Amino acid sequence: MTKDKALEELFLAQKPQFDDNAAFMARLNRRLDAVEFVKQHQEAVIRRYRMAMVVTFVVGIVCGGVSVMWLLSSPLNVPLFTFSVQIDWLMWLAENSRLIIAGALSLFMTLSIISIINNVMEIISSRQSLLAR
Repeated sequence: MTKDKALEELFLAQKPQFDDNAAFMARLNRRLDAVEFVKQHQEAVIRRYRMAMVVTFVVGIVCGGVSVMWLLSSPLNVPLFTFSVQIDWLMWLAENSRLIIAGALSLFMTLSIISIINNVMEIISSRQSLLAR
């Protein structure tokens, strides 16, 4: 492996100059502060996402448990509602009414709890932003 003398001379000829300039330091401090602010904001967002995922998981478990308890405690052969008309899809709807209502109830409970938690988190964040001013 041979050295390229021209390239080596080019690198040796470069002498960087470091000025102790106050304007440069001020710009550098502003940029470092901006980077720190972005880093703190990203960490806060990640914490909120993690908390939201944990809350969503717990809400899903609770809603699923409530739905299963309701399904198991109700009689199986008695539909929730019946139709006097003999149409195939209405008969299917009446036969599967318990399962459909249980799924709808779980979905409604989950969306309600997530909406409540989202509203509370928004109120907390708006309070913190008002206190920070």
